[in-house]
Amino acid sequence: MSVVVNQVEIGGLISRTPGIKHGSPHIAGTGVLVRTIARWSQEGLLPEEITANYGFLQLHQVHAALAYYYANRAEIDADLVRSDTEAEHFEAEARAGRL
Repeated sequence: MSVVVNQVEIGGLISRTPGIKHGSPHIAGTGVLVRTIARWSQEGLLPEEITANYGFLQLHQVHAALAYYYANRAEIDADLVRSDTEAEHFEAEARAGRL
């Protein structure tokens, strides 16, 4: 009995391309940033729940994003802090009626 297995090369699951998502690492072929997956994981969502929330992501893609995050944690955590700071700035501007 022969079993045909579709193999996925994991090195191609995460992309980082200048001009796409400002060069931020994202799941290849999607607009989903690694930092977004990391954030959801930090909030307690399991990879299966993240996959269900996105619908179009596959479990191996979420695991690849998490692996990338853990291998590059300092960079992604700094990116999350920058993102939070920018969001807080825009919210403050909006409350002040400056936007």
